[in-house]
Amino acid sequence: QVQLVESGGGLVQAGGSLRLSCAASGRTFSSYTMGWFRQAPGKEREFVAAIRWSDSTTYYAGSVKGRFTMSRDNAKNTVYLQIDSLKPEDTAVYYCASDPSERGTPVLPRHYDYWGQGIQVTVSS
Repeated sequence: QVQLVESGGGLVQAGGSLRLSCAASGRTFSSYTMGWFRQAPGKEREFVAAIRWSDSTTYYAGSVKGRFTMSRDNAKNTVYLQIDSLKPEDTAVYYCASDPSERGTPVLPRHYDYWGQGIQVTVSS
């Protein structure tokens, strides 16, 4: 059983920064993908970023490229999402997810089989 636990969300002013963390347990495959998604009220869940565990290749949605940075800590089995230059439109519940494979385009929620509970990020203008 894979468990994903997010932390680090909160309320921040526009232009500020946050670092989200996702601690993973239970996944022992040598190659898989960790992703971040977000869902704003009334909108569909959207891909934000992903990282391949085997080689740390990262992927970003065009809307966040240059402001969001995803990284991992192997020793802690944790992935991070550094969010800089926050905008009000970044307000959403952010979810960490795990895909048991490595794909060329890891952007589809249906490819991820385990999800965290989600954490709120609110950006005030």
